[in-house]
Amino acid sequence: MPNVMIRENEGVMTLYVPKRDLEDTITSIEFDSEDAWGGELTLGDGSSFIIDKMPGKPDLPITVRARRGAGE
Repeated sequence: MPNVMIRENEGVMTLYVPKRDLEDTITSIEFDSEDAWGGELTLGDGSSFIIDKMPGKPDLPITVRARRGAGE
């Protein structure tokens, strides 16, 4: 499970994987509400990563552990 950094710039969220030097736009988030945030994150290239669901949107940038999703 790699550590990934999620950040937001001008309303666009990106995910960065340091070991693969991969940075891409997050196109969808499984849980994106005031009550829950996280789950499966789909990137612009079609790949996906899964992070633990959090109780609300965290302050960004944030570094979290992620695993590859089905789109990988």
